[in-house]
Amino acid sequence: MAGPRPTLIYDGDCGFCTSSARWIAARWRADNTPVAVPWQQLTAEQVDRWGLTDEDFATSAFWVDGDRIDGGHRSIARALMAARAPWAACGRILLWPPVSWVAPFGYRMVARWRHHLPGGTPACRL
Repeated sequence: MAGPRPTLIYDGDCGFCTSSARWIAARWRADNTPVAVPWQQLTAEQVDRWGLTDEDFATSAFWVDGDRIDGGHRSIARALMAARAPWAACGRILLWPPVSWVAPFGYRMVARWRHHLPGGTPACRL
């Protein structure tokens, strides 16, 4: 579970989120390999420590690395940055202006319509 290794937290009830988390996890570098965990498998202690709610987890992915918590497009950027090239560069680009100014909008659109995307199911609907 979430611990000393960087952790991508996603909605395990959503097929699109699950397939996306598996896709990026397969591309992570071997050094300090992060883990991908559905939020439904987190302990109450972990959730309380991070100050997040079930609604937060149902509407956004999160990247937890030590005391740093990134959500939304920043969580995806961090997960990509942990991957091999060229995906690491894509993650860095998501954090650079002006891309970082529009990336939150893109993330919200994907989250809103994830039930229509590959791997999406009716359970993915927000």
